[in-house]
Amino acid sequence: MAKYTKEQILEIVEKQDVKFIRLQFTDVLGSLKNVAITSAQLPKVLEEGMMFDGSSIQGFVRIEESDMYLKPDLDTFVIFPWRPQKGKVARFICDVYTPDGEPFVGDPRYILKKTMAEAREMGYEFNVGNECEFFLFHTDEDGNPTTLTNDKAGYFDLAPVDNGEDARREICLTLEEMGYEIEASHHEVAEGQHEIDFKYDNALTTADNVMTFKLVVKTIAQKYGLHATFMPKPIFGINGSGMHTNMSLFKDGKNAFADTSDTLGLSSTAYSYIAGVLEHVAGITAVTNPLVNSYKRLVPGYEAPCYIAWSASNRSDIIRIPAARGAGTRVELRSPDPSTNPYLCLALCLAAGLDGIKRGLKAPESVDVNMFKLSQDERDAMGIKNLPGSLKDALTAMHKDGLAKKVLGDHIYDSFVGCKVGEWNSFRTYVSQWEIDEYITKY
Repeated sequence: MAKYTKEQILEIVEKQDVKFIRLQFTDVLGSLKNVAITSAQLPKVLEEGMMFDGSSIQGFVRIEESDMYLKPDLDTFVIFPWRPQKGKVARFICDVYTPDGEPFVGDPRYILKKTMAEAREMGYEFNVGNECEFFLFHTDEDGNPTTLTNDKAGYFDLAPVDNGEDARREICLTLEEMGYEIEASHHEVAEGQHEIDFKYDNALTTADNVMTFKLVVKTIAQKYGLHATFMPKPIFGINGSGMHTNMSLFKDGKNAFADTSDTLGLSSTAYSYIAGVLEHVAGITAVTNPLVNSYKRLVPGYEAPCYIAWSASNRSDIIRIPAARGAGTRVELRSPDPSTNPYLCLALCLAAGLDGIKRGLKAPESVDVNMFKLSQDERDAMGIKNLPGSLKDALTAMHKDGLAKKVLGDHIYDSFVGCKVGEWNSFRTYVSQWEIDEYITKY
């Protein structure tokens, strides 16, 4: 059931003195974009959409076919609490359409909606809860970000060692004012690292919420003179930031992953879903972990998973089944990081799991030992494979696997790969400070 009608939104805009509306959408690489209008233009935009130049957006269209339309999703309407309260600012998250009225195949939100529709045809609703970690850093005298943390705190610490507590609290209160249900917030393991968890929802709403979450975190951090970053591994030698992704399928109102007759409380559907994700996870890693920097996080010793296995308890595996059962039964994929495009990430996770269900795949034996303490030979003997070790390896795995191209379609796939090949080439030809320090006096 829709939250708002057009008439209700126009009434809210008038009564709340909203003067400015941001029409937001997301490009292929996961960057939030927007076109802004005044409230006087809103009735027309709600009826007809808003034309914009798609050729200027990463991964959209060529200059000779540039006209695109933004159509607001009415249920995403919200007023920004941090903006002026006289002449308020609101936003919609928009779907992108072509001039002939068809959904644009290069719109990441459309890709997720299409994959969710496939699940719905199988009788499933896809629910997701993400755990987004981030760092808060000091800025320099010019306002540019540094890598100096604003605290010396660790896991679950509090003030006075957690100097980010005030910013984190205001982020939570702002999100609640925007309709989020905040379940927990705390300091993470690394200095300057934080996590805020909001309640799960259907996958589309969750992806929308992740994009809004990033905007709110960065905006409130700036208010405190800090820079918030979702870069996976900003500092060598300490933990990086992940975006653990908790997934469940519901069928006829019941959790399709739950089965009380099973030893672990998991259904055959859950086991097949796990098997599908394990089979395809290397092939979707270029999207779930899309930066050169992402692979500096996926190394042993910093709690990030590196090995393709699952367990009902073991946090060193790439998939963990949290303790909750019944309606709370879920599959947690621990490898994604917060630099991912959440629409594409969730579409591929769902497609991988559905492939396992369609094919009736059987999950391998769970691995309940600490994977980080096993040697490579021991892991090889157990048949445990590694995640890709670099963006280049991930792109190769994605090409071999084939699922990503099928789900994303040629338009997004080709655009994404082109961008990432360019990023890898730029990285591999760059002479870093480490190389200077290591080699310049030796050779």
